[in-house]
Amino acid sequence: MDDRQRYDRLTAHLDPPFAVVDLPALRANAAAMARRAAGKPIRIASKSVRSRAVLERILAMDGYAGIMAFTLPEALWLVSTGMRDVLVAYPTADRAALAELAATPRVAQEIAVMVDRDEQLDLIEAAVAGVRDRQEIRVCLDVDAGYLAFGGRFRAGVRRSPVRDIGQAVDLATEIAKRPGFRLVGVMAYEAQIAGVGDDLPGRPARARAVRWMQSRSQRELITRRGRIVQAVRQVADLEFVNGGGTGSIEKTARERAVTEITAGSGFFHPRLFDFYRNFTGRPAALFALPVVRRPAPGVVTVLGGGYTASGPPGRDRLPQPYLPYGLRYDPDEGAGEVQTPLIGEAAEDLRPGDRVWFRHAKAGELCERFTSLHLIEEDGIADEVPTYRGEGHAFL
Repeated sequence: MDDRQRYDRLTAHLDPPFAVVDLPALRANAAAMARRAAGKPIRIASKSVRSRAVLERILAMDGYAGIMAFTLPEALWLVSTGMRDVLVAYPTADRAALAELAATPRVAQEIAVMVDRDEQLDLIEAAVAGVRDRQEIRVCLDVDAGYLAFGGRFRAGVRRSPVRDIGQAVDLATEIAKRPGFRLVGVMAYEAQIAGVGDDLPGRPARARAVRWMQSRSQRELITRRGRIVQAVRQVADLEFVNGGGTGSIEKTARERAVTEITAGSGFFHPRLFDFYRNFTGRPAALFALPVVRRPAPGVVTVLGGGYTASGPPGRDRLPQPYLPYGLRYDPDEGAGEVQTPLIGEAAEDLRPGDRVWFRHAKAGELCERFTSLHLIEEDGIADEVPTYRGEGHAFL
């Protein structure tokens, strides 16, 4: 039985649209990622999962410890449900959440917030000024891991922190140490240009070679710079962790002595954008089904909904992939629609109203912003239906 037959059979009693997680695929992906980490713990990027029940299943596996949250309110909620060791990946300006963090001893011990400028420390101090018995705020210093070349005229990597060199990192670490009520516990440097950019692009060999050239040089530069920054910051603060990496760079980042833990998220669901890497292969684990509702012409079917476009630079690679049955593609004049999506191709001839088309999202966790639950599928049945963040009444971003 192929995947389409299995998915159709096991979900025959459900009316689409709905989303599923293939648990055997999820477990295989997670186990492979842990092997790539070679003994270093992997912190789970919650933005790529966005279901508390799925996070708990992954945390129960060998090789996983801690959560990397995307907002402070999310981190507060996760800790309130019993999760521990949560690093907030992005700076926060949520004054109410900061006040709650500072006022709650158990929560303050489990969460670290991100900073990259002393103005953020000022903001935090102002937000918690009225808190009685203020708890110490645990902070992580975010270091820019982007790659610069040709005198700075070329840059690869996301624009995150302004802290790039040893002097800047030590200055901010020293400023944190001077301020009562703060404790520097970690350093993070996320090499998005390696971890999040595929190097095996189909039909684009020149682009793939350029990506590999950039990634090789970026990795060499970052190993040295990150190591020196961490060594210098450790003279100022007793660090609990040094975080780096992502799904696409696990084994590369794990080899760095300065790094104590890796972050990964997208590799669990293995969305479409992660098909194009040479160093690993994952199994699609998160899919959504849409119903065929009309046949407007020979070789064309229309499904309900489908406009679940991923974030990032606009382009066709941000659209969901019509996955099963094989051989379907978008009408170039319509693409993925808000309430209906026409699909063309030979496979359309065999589809009738009521049949379903299975899609893969271009990215990972954003799928869960469209559905309130995930149906967890084993080899021979549905193991459970679990809520997404949205299904539990939360939409953090």
